[in-house]
Amino acid sequence: MTDYFSRPVHELIQGLQSGSWTSRKLAEHSLTQIEQQNDALNLFVSVDADGALQQADQIDARRAKGESVGLLEGLPLGIKDNMCQQGIATTCGSQMLLNYLPPYDAHVVERIRTQDGVIIGKLNLDEFAMGSSTETSVQGPARNPWNTDHSTGGSSGGSAAAVAAGMVPLSLGSDTGGSIRQPASFCGVTGLKPTYGRVSRYGLVAFASSLDQIGPFARDVQGAALLLQAIAGHDRRDSTSVEEPVPDYSADLKSSIEGLRVGIVDAHYAEGLDSEVGSQVKEAIAKLEAAGAEVIPVELPHAKYSVATYYLIAPSEASSNLARYDGIHYGHRSEEFDPANDSLIDLYCQSRSEGFGAEVKRRIMLGTYALSAGYRDAYYLRALKVRRRIREDYDRAFEKVDVIAGPVCPTTAFRLGEHADDPLAMYLSDLYTISANLAGIPGISVPCGNSSSGLPVGLQLQGPAFAESRLLQAAHLLQTVTDWHAQVPA
Repeated sequence: MTDYFSRPVHELIQGLQSGSWTSRKLAEHSLTQIEQQNDALNLFVSVDADGALQQADQIDARRAKGESVGLLEGLPLGIKDNMCQQGIATTCGSQMLLNYLPPYDAHVVERIRTQDGVIIGKLNLDEFAMGSSTETSVQGPARNPWNTDHSTGGSSGGSAAAVAAGMVPLSLGSDTGGSIRQPASFCGVTGLKPTYGRVSRYGLVAFASSLDQIGPFARDVQGAALLLQAIAGHDRRDSTSVEEPVPDYSADLKSSIEGLRVGIVDAHYAEGLDSEVGSQVKEAIAKLEAAGAEVIPVELPHAKYSVATYYLIAPSEASSNLARYDGIHYGHRSEEFDPANDSLIDLYCQSRSEGFGAEVKRRIMLGTYALSAGYRDAYYLRALKVRRRIREDYDRAFEKVDVIAGPVCPTTAFRLGEHADDPLAMYLSDLYTISANLAGIPGISVPCGNSSSGLPVGLQLQGPAFAESRLLQAAHLLQTVTDWHAQVPA
C-alpha cells in the first residue's frame, strides 16, 4: 500500500493537481492508517469518516470541473479536541465535557473548510490542555510512535503524534506554554506557535486566555507554512485578534535569507539539559552557521523566572475560565446530587469534583489562591510585572538578531508515568518554551537529530512578534541542509 503521508505536503498537493491521486484517496488512506494504528497509539478520540469522505468527494468533483479549489486542496487533517466543531463532540479530554456537542464551528474550522481542508477527526490532549505528556486525558494516554512506552509530549500530543505516525499530513494544536513545540520535538515533526493574536481563538476552549494560541503541525516547514496561511488573519469575534496583514508564508520561504542573524543564549545550556539534546542542538546551529547565518550571543536575563511567572499567571486565568463549569449551564452534572437534602454549593462541589481530573484541580487551586484577597498583589500582579520584563528582554535581543535558537526541551520524550507523581518535574519540561508565550512571540520546533535511543530531538527558533515569515525561512534553511524532518518511525 502506498505510504502517502511520508511525502511532504507540497508533493501531495502536486499529486492532487496532476490527478495522480484524489482527495478521496488521501482521506481513505488516512482512515485506514487510523484504523490500523489508533488502538496502539490512542491519538484520535473521534473520527468523522462519513463527513470527511463526503467533503473529499465534493472537492474532487469541483476539481474535475475545472473549478478553483482552496489553499489546502483537499488534504486530510486532524484538529485538537479543544477546538469546537459543530455537532462533533469536543471533550477537551475531560469528564466535564465528555458529551458536549458544540452548536458552532471554531474560526480555524471555518477557515479550514473555506480553504478545502478535509477534517478527519479530533485528536487526544491533556485535560483542558493542562499538561506536558498527554497522560491526563479522560480518553487515556497518547503514545509516541517512535517508542510506545514514551510520552508524545503535551498538551497537543495527539496532534503531533498523528503527523509523525502518518495518520494525517497536517494537524492543528494549541500552545499555552509549549504545547505545540514540546510534542513536535518529542515526535520528530515541525510545530509552530504563532504570535499571540495572529490566529483567532474563537471556538478554542479557553485555558489561559492571554497565553493560548492555535498553530500548525506538519512533517516539514513547507507544510506548516501552508496551514498557517490557511488559518491566520483577523477575526472580529476574538477581541485579541490583530488586524495585521497575512503574508504569503509559502512564497516567502523562497526569499533570500542572506545575512540571517541567529542569537544563542548561554543560559540555555546550564545544568538540567540532557547532554545528547545539547549536542544535537549545537550541531544544528552549526549547520545554520555553515549555511551562511551569523551566530551572535544574546542574553535573556529574566528567562530564569519564566516557569514561576507562568505558573502564577496561567493557573489564575484557568481558575477564572473554568469557573463556568458548574454542572448547571452545561458540562458534567453529578448524579449524586439530591435536591431534597443537598444545597446548590453541594451540586457545584460534587459536579466539579467528578468532572475535573487531578491536574486541572491542582491548577484551579493554585490560581484561586494566587487571586485571593491578600495574595493577589504579592503573587499575580508581581508575576505580570516580571512578564513585562521577559518581553523587554526579547525586544532588546531582537534588536541584535533575527531569530533566537536553542533547545525545545531539556530531554527527549520521557517514559509514560515517569513524572506522574512529580508535578514540578513535569512543569520543568516546558522550561525553554514558556517564555515565548509570556512574551507573545512566535516559536517553532524543527527536528534536528535523534538520541542514542532513537528518540527525536527538536531545535527551537523564536522570532519577533509577527515575524513568522523570517522564522519559517530560518527553519526551512535548516531543513534544506538536513533530512531529520524526512525520517519516520518504523
